[in-house]
Order: sequence, then structure tokens, then C-alpha cells
Amino acid sequence: MKAGIFHITLVMKKILNNNSLSIVIFLLFLFSIIGQAITGLKQYNEEMIEKNGITVTMDAYLTSGHFLQTTFENWESEFLQMALFVILSMFLFQKGSAESKDPDNEEEVDREPDPKKEDAPWAVKKGGWILGIYRHSLCYTLTILFALSFLLHWYGSLKDYNLQQQLDNKPTETATEYLSNSRFWFESFQNWESEFISLFSIIILSIFLREQGSPQSKPVDAAHSETGG
Repeated sequence: MKAGIFHITLVMKKILNNNSLSIVIFLLFLFSIIGQAITGLKQYNEEMIEKNGITVTMDAYLTSGHFLQTTFENWESEFLQMALFVILSMFLFQKGSAESKDPDNEEEVDREPDPKKEDAPWAVKKGGWILGIYRHSLCYTLTILFALSFLLHWYGSLKDYNLQQQLDNKPTETATEYLSNSRFWFESFQNWESEFISLFSIIILSIFLREQGSPQSKPVDAAHSETGG
């Protein structure tokens, strides 16, 4: 019995150790989105009271335009940033940056996949069109996630906008009309620019600054001109 418990404990410790980064990041995500929902509901209901609108419970708030718009306008910018960075870093370079491939040398990531490699993923061994998709599966997935987030942001923002218009006794807009509304694009651009400036910052700062132990940094004693982590 004790041996079994000890074995389970070791397995759990190994799982936690091997996946600690994703677990902690996901827990931080849960903490943040729960905090957003709680504070967002309070703000939304306060606004409804001020405008003689109808207050809602948490269940109703989670499907409201207010929550959908604020959530997915952020997700949209994150997935756009990641998708573009994955794609652009395939053929664009920044000499000396830990976030770039070396413009002067071939990188391991550029080599052709070997289907004979024992631990190669199933798609590599299968080959053909399946391998063709798998080669770029990361950027395909990020692009799809961006597109879905964009659509949900559009829907949520339209829903919230029309509610505000109704409360102010003003005309509402259709989904097509709202695509030309400056409010919608302001929401997108203000998030896009924050993602691009943060990405620009890490690309440039990683040339000259270091963080020992982080894979996002070059070794502390690496030359500024050395490219890659």
C-alpha cells in the first residue's frame, strides 16, 4: 500500500515538474478571467443602474456583449501577435536577438523532417498532405484562433454597442454596418499596438540584456551579436 502511494506521488511530482510552466500560466489565466468576470459584472450593473437598464446575474453577464467584447478583443490581439511572429520569424531576422534565427547560419528548425526518426510525430511518419499540413500546423492554428477571436469580438462589441444605443434611444446597427464603426476598430487597434510594441521590445532588448535561466534570453556571457537563445 505504501509502495503504491509512493509510486503515485513520484508520478504526480514528475507530471507537475514536467508541466509546471503551462500549469502556472493556466492558473494565472483562470485567476485573471475570474477577476475580470467579477469586476466586469459589477461595472456593467452599475452602468445599467445609471441608465435605467436591467441588471443581470453572472450567468447572463458571461454571454453579454460587454463580457464578450472585452474578452475577445484581447484574445484577438494575442493570437494575431503570436501568429504573425511565428510566420515572420521564418524568413525575417534580427541579428543578436534571442527571439530570431541566425541570419548567417542554417538553423536546426529549418531541416527537413526525417520520417525514419524513431520518436518522430505520427504526421511526419505518415508523410504526404498530412505532413504538409503538420509542417505549418502552429501558424495555421494560431491564425484560426485569431479569426475566431476576431469574430467573437465583432459579435460581442456589436451586441454591447446596440444595447448602449437602445439605452440612449439611438438607432442600432447591423453586423455589416458595424464593421465600419470607428469604435470597433479603435478597440482592435489599441490592443494590436500594445502587442506589437511588447514584441518589438523583447526582440530588441534581448540583444543587449540577459535573464539567466530563461530560454527567452541568450546566455549571460553571450556576445551582443550572437543570435538565438
